[in-house]
Amino acid sequence: MLSKESVKRKDKFSRIYFILAGIVLIIIALAIPASTFVPVFKAEINYQLNKKNTEPVEVVPINPEFSIVIPKINANAKVVENVDPFDSKIYQRALTQGVAHAKGTSTPNKSGNTFIFAHSAGNWYQANQFNAVFYLLNKLEAGDEIIVYYQSQKYIYSVNEIKFVKSDEINYLSNNFKDNKLTLMTCWPPGTTLKRLVVISTLKND
Repeated sequence: MLSKESVKRKDKFSRIYFILAGIVLIIIALAIPASTFVPVFKAEINYQLNKKNTEPVEVVPINPEFSIVIPKINANAKVVENVDPFDSKIYQRALTQGVAHAKGTSTPNKSGNTFIFAHSAGNWYQANQFNAVFYLLNKLEAGDEIIVYYQSQKYIYSVNEIKFVKSDEINYLSNNFKDNKLTLMTCWPPGTTLKRLVVISTLKND
């Protein structure tokens, strides 16, 4: 039979164990959303600091074969070509390398709709695994420029429309355009898959 002192020590260690376990669980609970939204806050802070700089800066594309540059939000990313937008395993793997070009849509050297998407986490806690390139698309306005480099050629698009749509709206993947369109899409709000933010642009005339 345990003595009273042994029982007290055991109870004391049990309380300490549960307190420590509780602290660990709280830290984990805070760390998951923090790791998800830190890239969002970082992107927002950088945008606010850089938007006062009105001096034009020539951006060198990450990959001249296929990449996207959005000067206003300081975005510069590789575009992974021909990614299946309906297969989460495929597009989530692509999004660890850059942003994704939807398979079956056009490319900048042709008429039609070039569809590029990013930040499509299957679960909110997976969001930090993928890029934050398109977190600031909501800052764009009509007339802003988006530059796409494809096969070492430069294509400059002008933003026409920015809209928030339901997550199941896939009509923006349509390629039935006679002119050269660029559609960008990301999940909204950042770190969720509740809605989609869509930016539609048209190739500028030389």
